[in-house]
Amino acid sequence: MKAQRLEIRNLRSLRQAWLDPDPRLNLLVGDNGAGKTSVLEALHVMAYGRSFRGRIGDGLVRTSADALEIFVQWQEDGQDRIRKAGLRHGGQDWEGRLDGLKVAQLGELCAALMVVTIEPGCHALVSGGGEPRRRFMDWGLFHVEQGFLADWRRYARSLKQRNALLKARTPASQLLPWELELATAGERLTRARRLYLERLEASVAWAMDALAPGLGAPRLEFHPGWRQDEVSLADALVNAQERDRSLGYTSIGPHRGDWRLRLEGLPNDEPLSRGQAKIAAISCLLGQARDCATQRGDWPIVSVDDLASELDRSHQRRLVETLVSTGAQVFMTGTEEPQAVAGHAGRVFHVEHGVVAASPAT
Repeated sequence: MKAQRLEIRNLRSLRQAWLDPDPRLNLLVGDNGAGKTSVLEALHVMAYGRSFRGRIGDGLVRTSADALEIFVQWQEDGQDRIRKAGLRHGGQDWEGRLDGLKVAQLGELCAALMVVTIEPGCHALVSGGGEPRRRFMDWGLFHVEQGFLADWRRYARSLKQRNALLKARTPASQLLPWELELATAGERLTRARRLYLERLEASVAWAMDALAPGLGAPRLEFHPGWRQDEVSLADALVNAQERDRSLGYTSIGPHRGDWRLRLEGLPNDEPLSRGQAKIAAISCLLGQARDCATQRGDWPIVSVDDLASELDRSHQRRLVETLVSTGAQVFMTGTEEPQAVAGHAGRVFHVEHGVVAASPAT
């Protein structure tokens, strides 16, 4: 995917910004707080429905403005068709359009535009809690597996109903229909996640070899969200029913699913340093982008916020060279032009006090 036009209004410090990006490398340079990260947030919002720094209602809308507005025009690899998406979001109410037509669900915009974001907090993907890893799996499946979203919604609806019945201390007989529905959808989700991680290992290994071969071959170890010695989710729900009734919520299932990254170069589960966790997380994200490209024939847009954050110059260079070699369109921020991008053609945008101005690449 190649963004050809990006327009942003009232997003944090950006009152109005227009960018005509290069199809390859785009560097946003400016002081801390100038607004360069907000440009990457705009792309992320269009692809995920939220910022990588929080929900839209948590300070993303510019002070004194009613809503933020984002417009993206892009072209998919190998396609002549130009696509356009627009979003106006006030934190609660929103309006969206895709290719000139009004959309009923925000997910329609998210399904159209693929963006993979590498940001300073991404190390949490491998070193933090399970929620970002579940989102990671589901984002990949959302974009490459038909029917996944329907199964995910079916599971979420059943989970909500069972939790409501548990909280109300409803008799066990009334739980059964929802448990059957929950188990059916949950088993489908779990199978899709397991197969996805098995396939993804090869792409993560490609990225790891390019960025940090010393960490060794990766293995993605899947955890379904219930004890694996229990044959099925249906059996696990029955076994957990009394505990869940006392808790008032469903304690097992795919909503508790997770995965762990194991590395051959770190025996005995030696903990990763912060820098190693960052490289490992980037490898997972690039592996996911590559898998999308393999399955769909189109690389996602890749955005990198603060290239120098916890990456030494050697790893910065490796990352830039790997990204450039893929042919993906890249957006990258920094307080200055990093040495790693020297010699790579592209476009530089200077950001100062919420104003974005293009200049020739150096």
